[in-house]
Amino acid sequence: MKHRSLLSLTVAAIGATALAVSGAAAASAASTSGKLTYTVDPIAVKSGLSTGAASPALSLTPAECLAETGFACQTPDSIRAAYDIPATIDGVPAGTGQTIAIIDAFGSPTVASDLAAFSQTFGLPAADLTVYYPGGKPTWTGKGTQTSWAQETSLDVQWAHAVAPGAKIALVVAANDSGASIDTAEKYVADNHLGTVLSMSYGVPDSAIKNANANNGQTQQGEKALAAAAAAGISVFASSGDSGSDNGAGYANFAYPASDPNVTAVGGTNLWKGSGLDEPNETVWDDDTACPLDCSQGAFGVTGGAPSLFDAKKGSDVAYNASVYTGVLTYLGFLGADNSGLYFMGGTSAGAPQWAALTADVMQATGRTVGNVGTLAKSWAAQGLLDDVTVGDNETTTFSGGFPAAAGWDAPTGWGTPDVGKIIAARS
Repeated sequence: MKHRSLLSLTVAAIGATALAVSGAAAASAASTSGKLTYTVDPIAVKSGLSTGAASPALSLTPAECLAETGFACQTPDSIRAAYDIPATIDGVPAGTGQTIAIIDAFGSPTVASDLAAFSQTFGLPAADLTVYYPGGKPTWTGKGTQTSWAQETSLDVQWAHAVAPGAKIALVVAANDSGASIDTAEKYVADNHLGTVLSMSYGVPDSAIKNANANNGQTQQGEKALAAAAAAGISVFASSGDSGSDNGAGYANFAYPASDPNVTAVGGTNLWKGSGLDEPNETVWDDDTACPLDCSQGAFGVTGGAPSLFDAKKGSDVAYNASVYTGVLTYLGFLGADNSGLYFMGGTSAGAPQWAALTADVMQATGRTVGNVGTLAKSWAAQGLLDDVTVGDNETTTFSGGFPAAAGWDAPTGWGTPDVGKIIAARS
């Protein structure tokens, strides 16, 4: 693999897990304190690519970028091509008339300017972003977990806008990452019907909740809010996690809120389409035991997906590109003069906002709500509206009992990845 005429690569604020609470430790903590802390740890690798209209990011195909850098550097154009996502619908930007609600803790001090820089670089229309603080506006310190949440906020907002550039974005910022604050944000979205779709790129392992038969009070409040959102016709999406089939616990262990029946769980893939490699279009994302490209920059993560401790039938419902090696370019502007810029970003937390956004596109095109995509996915797959992922598994170095991809449904990738054009045509 050729190295790096365009880039100086640095790993920035990387963790291998989007659900960073380890299963065994979290379960113990939950049983003694009754409190949960939701965590994110999005995967970000500095690209060195410049922003603005002359950015090399605009001229490189995924295959060219992969040859130069070891990363496919997906852009809005390449993602739209891979998943057959329209840029416009009926002559206006896709998503027009819809609102995408996104929940994150702490937020980002540069969320609006980062979104503007991203939009300018990739030729997207200006975004209509409103930020809500139902528990009060947090004080930004850049300490503790705030940086990870700020990275997640930028990723969520920018890639929702990339996939549905005409949609409004309602960013709901929880005061902190406690279960109680996240519950408040979820309830706020449902009570105020802030969006037609909702994206949640956070979670805890199922094992962190007291046990399968007696959820703690915080989880019960979250379940009520998510049920209310579903009853209001809001399509709800959550990431399946980046720590494989066991979330570090050593046994099959899914993630909440992805495991909630009112939520569509989004698993992760390597998106090879357009990369120039002799691969299927997509394979299960697993850097631990089947790392692509000889893991030229190390292992970053493995898609979650396992029978839930609450519902053995629940794993990932659908899937989307998640590997950082085939990751999406995202602008981070709060890291100081030396570190701000475009980053390769991955994780299943990138898939949840994009699935929410493409569902908003479908709603615009068809003139009606969609509902719980997780309950529709089997029918969509039978109609050929989803692309089945049949290669790979989500085994990890801590648990050999990973689940393989297979024809039809499987725990890591559910019923498959979307062909948005076909979904729109079938529902019109």
